[in-house]
Amino acid sequence: MTDPFLPRIKAAQRDLIEDCGTMRRIEEKFGYSKSNIQRWGDAKYPDLMTIDAVRLLEADCGIPHVTMVMAEVTGRRLTDPDQEHAFAACVMQSHADLMRETAELAGKMALAFADGHMTPAEATAADRAAAQMEEAARQLRSALAVVKAAGGVKAGLRVVGSD
Repeated sequence: MTDPFLPRIKAAQRDLIEDCGTMRRIEEKFGYSKSNIQRWGDAKYPDLMTIDAVRLLEADCGIPHVTMVMAEVTGRRLTDPDQEHAFAACVMQSHADLMRETAELAGKMALAFADGHMTPAEATAADRAAAQMEEAARQLRSALAVVKAAGGVKAGLRVVGSD
């Protein structure tokens, strides 16, 4: 896979499969074969999900993993209008989540580079950590967009011990 888009799509497909439950559940509920599901989630195979499979599985788990990657490669972003109010109240939590995921990625990368050679397994672990960091960054950006649209929000912080 020389196209950098393909590993991102394969990672999104793997995340989508994981969020939908077991392969057996997907096989029974949607009628896709176990071997197809395995190939969709395995980076060694070039198999991509059909649009119908993406639509059904994303609707099932409620997270548009593949659709988000498709939007991002064209310079677009997805938004969820139902979450706008929740984001306004959680900018600090979103920031903390991003910092935690960034530290997780940094740890994976440090372990991978410790011996001077990155293995495919280490690259996969780092890619998963990077995907989680990307999601945390998306959440923070969404929260910040709500704050900007609202003209700012009160942080609700105060110095402990002050009146």
